[in-house]
Amino acid sequence: MRQDSATGKGHWSATERESFRDARTGVRIHRYTSAPAISHPTYFLQSSFTAGNRQLLFTSYRTGSAQLFAANLPVGEIRQLTDGPSIHPFSASIHPDGETVFFVRGGEVWGLSLLDLREWKIFGLDGAQFGEASPDRKGEWITCAVKHQGQNGLAVGRANGEDWRVIPFPRTIIHPQFYPLDPEWLEFAADPAPRMFRVRRDGSYMECLYEHGNDTFVVHETFLGDTGDLVFTIWPGQLCRMRWDAPREMETIARFNAWHITPNRAGTRILCDTNHPDEGIHEVNVSTGERVLLCESLATNQGSQWQRSRYALAEDFAEARRKAAAESGGADRAALSWMEVANDTVYGPQWSHPHPSYSPDETRIAFASDRDGITQVYVAELETHPQWETLREG
Repeated sequence: MRQDSATGKGHWSATERESFRDARTGVRIHRYTSAPAISHPTYFLQSSFTAGNRQLLFTSYRTGSAQLFAANLPVGEIRQLTDGPSIHPFSASIHPDGETVFFVRGGEVWGLSLLDLREWKIFGLDGAQFGEASPDRKGEWITCAVKHQGQNGLAVGRANGEDWRVIPFPRTIIHPQFYPLDPEWLEFAADPAPRMFRVRRDGSYMECLYEHGNDTFVVHETFLGDTGDLVFTIWPGQLCRMRWDAPREMETIARFNAWHITPNRAGTRILCDTNHPDEGIHEVNVSTGERVLLCESLATNQGSQWQRSRYALAEDFAEARRKAAAESGGADRAALSWMEVANDTVYGPQWSHPHPSYSPDETRIAFASDRDGITQVYVAELETHPQWETLREG
């Protein structure tokens, strides 16, 4: 461990925090990073805050590769948590105990102690590619998408490294999540359509929850807090709800361009960003469909597919490869995998999307923005919103 070097695991650096008021709502916002490298919070399906809002977890490329960092709150002194081989930049999730972080490095799921920065490998497959690590509500089980030896599936097992298995699936899997009311069940997305599936943790009772074609652009499904129901966007104009105990029965919560969605724990409000046009970051009242602007994102929100109302097809990826090759002047960019090409041009580099998420007490939100040219980490204090009392009542 290089404790005394300018960078390295365990290294502390001075705060980079800068505070200001949102131009449209007056909400107090803190930018917690300013290094000349991409920095962003964890993925929107996971909170970036530890319990009590003591630390803010984020990924940064400031050392030359994707590594985990934490800013102490509220002042913002920064500590580097990992070094060595690059981590999956959107893979981190915080254990409910607030002292452990799960993340992915290559084809391996790792644990990290926030107390002493000790790391341990939980599960791995040689030559595999894993998606983000998603724990259940108690932190006893973990699941992640996997590509291994030309096959797709989802990996699931205990956080202590026991009872791991891979559940095969014929298409790419995205964002598997545990059913919050019973970790025997998982929900996951598939690419291409149809998108929404569920399966038991032992691999049995695989079921498609919504049969649709590529012209129905379902994205960003997740659970509506403790209700156990599913919420998702039919891009670009519908925020929908599906009952877990009555799949295929849907209702529309609101009609607007809600994009990445994060419900609160009670399932009464939904946090979301917007795109085409970017109308800022909002909260939606689930019972009424009414929405309130929290703050601007001013992110570039890249990705050509978000201008359409269907999934990317083979010709979209082929065009992306041609453009990438032309821009690079050679074959290097054209040789990228379809996932890299998609992230860069079709669905956009993920760091250019805000991906807002709540703090555990739901008084703050974290989001990313490249408003000043380089993506940085922002936190908005919802208690400073002029309609805070109304927001808190749900």
